[in-house]
Amino acid sequence: MIPIRNRKKTLKVTVEEMRNYALSYVEKYAPSKQQLKTYLLKKYLKISITTVKKQDINNLIDIVLSDLQKNKFINDQFYSESKAKSMIQRGNSINKIRNYLIGKGIQGNFIKETVNKIKDENSDQDFFSAIKICKKKRIGPARIEDNRPLFYKKDISLLARNGFDFETSKKVMDIDKEDFLKIIKLL
Repeated sequence: MIPIRNRKKTLKVTVEEMRNYALSYVEKYAPSKQQLKTYLLKKYLKISITTVKKQDINNLIDIVLSDLQKNKFINDQFYSESKAKSMIQRGNSINKIRNYLIGKGIQGNFIKETVNKIKDENSDQDFFSAIKICKKKRIGPARIEDNRPLFYKKDISLLARNGFDFETSKKVMDIDKEDFLKIIKLL
């Protein structure tokens, strides 16, 4: 049996370990700064290091994060733009994108820039995203004409749960089947 040594970790060893954990996490998941900070805090709160205070761990995490940000391993602005672009491809509304980014701990100025960029590229982005949702879920104008009045409230509420406002939802629900098919061909 090999004896287990209780070696005391110094701050330098802890920083190197933390940097290695952070780099492996960044390589695997491409997180935001806040997600990485949460991961490292959880990682080091599990491990009980008796010689190092929790405040020191928090300071070390901030040092590692600033170092990674300086070396451009993590970039919240890039994260914000790339997530928004992929969510638009899936047909999410601007409100849903904004709430998602807030939940991931992205700074307000990056979120505002991303939303403004989306609106500049396409002023009626929510309308086209709602059309994508209708096609994907087969609701609203994608339904058979006989069933549309029966499921109107249900379809409006589904669009509302996906973050679309009432005006946009109503505008999408009132489209003719022919116009809907033309728009789908353009997307």
